[in-house]
Amino acid sequence: MFISYLLVFVLAAVPLFELIAVIPLAIIGGLSPIPVAILAFLGNALTILLLILFVDKIKTWRKKKKQKRMAVSGQEAATLENAAEVENDSKKAKRARVLFDKYGLPGLAIIGPFFVGSHISAFMGMSFGSKRSLVTTWMLISLGLWTIVTAVASSYGVSYFIPNVGEDGFITRIFQQ
Repeated sequence: MFISYLLVFVLAAVPLFELIAVIPLAIIGGLSPIPVAILAFLGNALTILLLILFVDKIKTWRKKKKQKRMAVSGQEAATLENAAEVENDSKKAKRARVLFDKYGLPGLAIIGPFFVGSHISAFMGMSFGSKRSLVTTWMLISLGLWTIVTAVASSYGVSYFIPNVGEDGFITRIFQQ
């Protein structure tokens, strides 16, 4: 069972997987909701805090990567500075910008994890010029809210639609053999 809970922590920490997805899967899999919620929160919060802590280094890395791409494509050095100022044109970045412009940092932090992911929300909050302490505070509040909502909804939903899931959950069966 230790491995299954460790897997919850690790998957929640990976930016591709969010605690919004990991918690229901773990609960459907037969794991206890409270340890799952705590471990998913800790895993996701750890990587968010590391991202916020090292955001300046990540920005520098992204800028260098973009400059290399532009140099390879043969664009002039004069456009490099302008291009470095321009934000990422991905759909998630655009959605994050819309959320930030409409609702501010609290809105981006609370709504963002559902629409663009918690890691992108934190990174974009920092990229849009918010203070590190404010981004950290709002992201932890947001992760706490999403953890509680997801764990409670999943727990009650699973117990309503799939009674006795704790006894025969697929994760429980995998690690018992």
